[in-house]
Amino acid sequence: QVQLEESGGGLVQAGGSLRLSCAASGRTASRNDMAWFRQAPGKERHFVAAITSSGGRAYYADSVQGRFTLSRDNAKNTVYLQMNSLKPEDTAVYYCACGRKAGNQDYSGSYGYWGQGTQVTVSS
Repeated sequence: QVQLEESGGGLVQAGGSLRLSCAASGRTASRNDMAWFRQAPGKERHFVAAITSSGGRAYYADSVQGRFTLSRDNAKNTVYLQMNSLKPEDTAVYYCACGRKAGNQDYSGSYGYWGQGTQVTVSS
């Protein structure tokens, strides 16, 4: 069993930056690939980024490539999503996920554990 808790969301102007954190608890937390998804009001949940358990590789959605950076600190069982050059269309609730045993990393159904989400609002 893994528990996830996101933090770091808030209100920022377009062009600004935020850093989201996701703290994982549980014996196997550090052995999990981790991912972020986001969901805007009235829309489906979409993949943002994922990182391997070692932190050696990160993957990004085209919409955030070059603006967002995902990293992890396994000593702290925490992943960080640094979001720069934010746009109004980045506004959403951001969810941390882990526990992918099969399936594509960009598919929400592949993940077994989810956090409660943190709101990110980017004003124009």
